[in-house]
Amino acid sequence: MGNTTTLGAESSEKLVDEIEQLGERLIAVRQSIGRVIFGQVEVIDETLITLLCGGHVLLIGVPGLAKTRLVETLGIVLGLDNRRVQCTPDLMPADIIGSEVLEESEAGRRSFRFIKGPVFAQLLMADEINRASPRTQSALLQAMQEQRVTVAGETHDLPRPFHVLATQNPLEQEGTYPLPEAQLDRFLLQVDVTYPDLESERQMLMATTGVVESTATRVMDSAELEKAQRLIRRVPVGDAVVNAVLKLVRDSRPGGGGRADIVPHVAWGPGPRASQALMLAARARAVLDGRLAPSVDDVMALAGPVLRHRMALNFAARADGITIGQIIDRLVEPLR
Repeated sequence: MGNTTTLGAESSEKLVDEIEQLGERLIAVRQSIGRVIFGQVEVIDETLITLLCGGHVLLIGVPGLAKTRLVETLGIVLGLDNRRVQCTPDLMPADIIGSEVLEESEAGRRSFRFIKGPVFAQLLMADEINRASPRTQSALLQAMQEQRVTVAGETHDLPRPFHVLATQNPLEQEGTYPLPEAQLDRFLLQVDVTYPDLESERQMLMATTGVVESTATRVMDSAELEKAQRLIRRVPVGDAVVNAVLKLVRDSRPGGGGRADIVPHVAWGPGPRASQALMLAARARAVLDGRLAPSVDDVMALAGPVLRHRMALNFAARADGITIGQIIDRLVEPLR
């Protein structure tokens, strides 16, 4: 019994040390990103939270807010192989996942060879993802869900770690294909990218219009990121946080014991994957802030990014001018 207690204490001390060390590395990661991306602290943190959880992120914002630059910078700072795909209506699944080509050797022997597409990267940016056709979106969905692709009956594993950072323009909707609910649910967080504040924009102007621009430096590599992702899952979570996650998600479900003032406005609500995302993200946010365990405050802060793309308002709510943001604020209120 004494040995078990000693081992448990040693294990706890080791876990604390590992969390603290990761917290220090993440401070360096944020500083390196901050030399290139000015302001947007919340966007950077929520994107890092997604990567620490091993998930995918949907970045929504108007053009010119450094979404592409953020992805490139993350690739440099985290030591990840990154690629970019510009989604258009004529983009075919093979343009993303790759295709087989028929080759003929010098001896006249013919054989097929698989040429990998841009999806074979550790960090894939799908720019304006809602401009891709449903067929192409479904091919990307398999990659996001299973971390492998199937071509001509053969399965090809994607690199590890594998993350999709997709962007979407909230204004121009002509010629777009709205993402289906199944694909939206695959994104761990939806991050709304807004305009920078005055001081951040001033710094950006001074830093990017001169002769020399600041550059990001590598702080981690892919192996360290995978190790961090495993560590996040070992971060302890208290009953208060678990109960807050369950209450938040279950209160928003119509026909499933949801709150009486919420469900009349909701067409469909978040499933269990939302609970899993909220739990993981709360752990990652705590470590990113240098804490050893998440709190209910983490759950409240992440309610919007986790839930806003996993819920839909009914016609009556939209007619009354109610927004998803207002519904989430109501859900969070009892937790304060």
